[in-house]
Order: sequence, then structure tokens, then C-alpha cells
Amino acid sequence: MTDPTTLRVGMVGYAFMGAAHSHAWRTAPRFFDLPLRPELTAIAGRNEEGVRAAAQKMGWESAETDWRRLIERDDIDLIDICTPGNTHAEIAIAALEAGKHVLCEKPLANSVDEAERMAAAADAAAARGVYSMCGFSYRRTPALALARRMVGEGRLGQIRHVRAQYLQDWLSDADAPLTWRLDKSKSGSGALGDIGAHSIDAAQWITGLNITGVSALLETFVAERPIAGDLVGLGGHGATGADTVRGPVSVDDAAIFSARFAGNGNGNGSAAGPIGVFEATRFALGRKNAMRLEINGTAGSLAFDFEDMNALSVYDAADGSDAGFRKILVTEPQHPYAGNWWPTGHGLGYEHLFTHQVVDLIHAIAGSQPPAPSFADALQVQKVLAAVEASAHADSRWHTV
Repeated sequence: MTDPTTLRVGMVGYAFMGAAHSHAWRTAPRFFDLPLRPELTAIAGRNEEGVRAAAQKMGWESAETDWRRLIERDDIDLIDICTPGNTHAEIAIAALEAGKHVLCEKPLANSVDEAERMAAAADAAAARGVYSMCGFSYRRTPALALARRMVGEGRLGQIRHVRAQYLQDWLSDADAPLTWRLDKSKSGSGALGDIGAHSIDAAQWITGLNITGVSALLETFVAERPIAGDLVGLGGHGATGADTVRGPVSVDDAAIFSARFAGNGNGNGSAAGPIGVFEATRFALGRKNAMRLEINGTAGSLAFDFEDMNALSVYDAADGSDAGFRKILVTEPQHPYAGNWWPTGHGLGYEHLFTHQVVDLIHAIAGSQPPAPSFADALQVQKVLAAVEASAHADSRWHTV
């Protein structure tokens, strides 16, 4: 008999994201009071030896070598998708049609068409009480959740500027191997979709305004790389020999674009919304995971950098022209999520975002409420990604989202 107090999870994929999600499912009920207790029922991956080792290491009760078996099983309530983007649509749609809730990693898909089909399947499933969510985990950073709260309270006034950067350097070495993330057929895009998607989602979520148009540039700095041993795994940066065969990189290494947001947030009487500038690169030497966001309004500003993830910088224009930004350490019990963890001043880390994601998803499912970000929210991000690529391929001409 099904236990109504449990949520039985089946996860597809077991490498980087699989490890992060597994940790979250294990950890969430130990720090948060949840209406449903998650059970790590089964994990799926194509390599039998690898997936069985992952199941044992990460605490899953059983392993499968075909994701379809997870959907067929009666002892699984939710499918957690941690695979490359080219597989998301097929797995998610099949799971939703079978009555399974779905958590799908970002970006939602590799194309707008796939994302639209996923969003339509999600809408149809929600009408039957079956829910879905896209894993834009940075929404669960306490400092960014506080930023959204402050913007929603009107603390910044009307929004004028958004500037977002996501800077990494792990591909700066031209001999880093050609993993699946550099293969457009599997990943959809490079830095743009991998990390730029996070910036797009965070900017739209915090401001409450969608991007309506873009002008963009994409650049691939290293056109060929040594072929990795496994292009379909979540490979790292393994050693390569001098005579290793090299293959083509088919995605962008860096993306920059200007953007216009919806609304009349610039405060000068114009109907046009705020303007934004975005940058995503995996070639910024010295920057390891600098996911940065700054928002300027008529009454104040906010600034955030994930490399100092427990802090939010705030400027209040009412403090006077001599005042500068003040730093809020977002670890107080009244701050989002923070009260369930450590004493004041004891910071959180990257893994906590995934735990918060699980917490929010479980509460939504138990309360029969659509979780956020929805597949429709993720579709909007996908449309921005597509507009950026279209603009870049058309000599940076303005492209409407």
C-alpha cells in the first residue's frame, strides 16, 4: 500500500548534478519540517557498473539502466532529470503523461520547440494534480531570495538598470577535453545556456519583468579540443596526451548581450522598461563561479556575487549622497531559508541551494500548488536564449523575444 506521507523519487543521471540532487533529497528532511518524506527509491544511468556504484555511494535503494523503467515503476512518484539537455523533453513528457511529478534541470530543453512541448505537457498534467518544476537553483540562494523580497516591497523604486555576469575559467585551458557540454547536439549551447540561463532567470525573477528583446555576440575562442573518453558523461578535466585526437567545439565559449525588459520601470515617463547587460563566459581567468547581479532603481540598488554568496550589498538613496553600499550578511533567522540551518553568521554553501529547491518542491506538491519556476517560466528563459543566438547569427541585430 502506498504511504501518503512519502514522496518516492526516481532520478535519471548520476554525475555532477546527480550528486547535488542526491545530497539534497537526503538532507532536506533532516533540517526542514516537510509534509512529505522523500525516499531515494531508484536511480537510472546507461552504464550498469557506474549507476550501481552511484546508487550505493549516494544512498539510492535500487538502480536501473533505462530511464523508462523508472516511469514504469509503481513505486516512484517523481522523476528527477539530471541529464544533458537533449534528453529532457522525451523524459519529462513521458513522465508527466504517466502521472509522475517532474523536477528537470536547466536549461529546460535545447530548443524553444522542445520547451513549448514540455510546457504544454506540464499544463495538462497540472490539471490532473501532477506537477513540474525546472531547477534554476540560484533562486534558492538566501541573498537572492532576499533581493527579490526587497524589490517586491518597492525598496528600489522603479527599476532602471540590470547588469548580470556569470564568470568562470574552467575552459581557459585549450587542452581541456571535449566533453558533452561542448557538443551542441547534447548541450544546446555553451556558456550561454549552461550559465547564462541562470543569470537570465535570476534577473527576470527578481525584477518580476521579462526580457523582451536582445542584441548579442557569441564567441568560440578554442575551436578544437582533445576528445574525451566519454562525450556523454558529465566529464571533468581529465589529462590528455600531446598526440590526442582533437574534435570540433560546436558551442559558444562566451556570450554577451544587451537587453530590454518589459514594463515602464525606467522612471522617466517612457513606456519602455529597464535596460540590461549580460555576460556569460567560461574563459575569465581567476573567476571560479562569479555569478553576479546588480539592479539599479530610482530609490536604491542591490548587488550580489555568488563568490560571496552569503552577502547582499544594498544602497538606499534615502541615506544621502555620501552613503555607499552597505553589506547585509544574509544568515539571520528572518532571512529566506537561513533559520533552518546554522547560528547567525555561519554561512551556507552551493549545496544548500538544491536542498532549498527540494523543500520548496515538496511543499508545493503536498499543497497541490504549482511549484516555481514552472516549465512556463523556463520556456521564457529558453526564448531569450534563442533570441540571443538569433541576434548573434544576424550580426547582432536587435531580436525580439
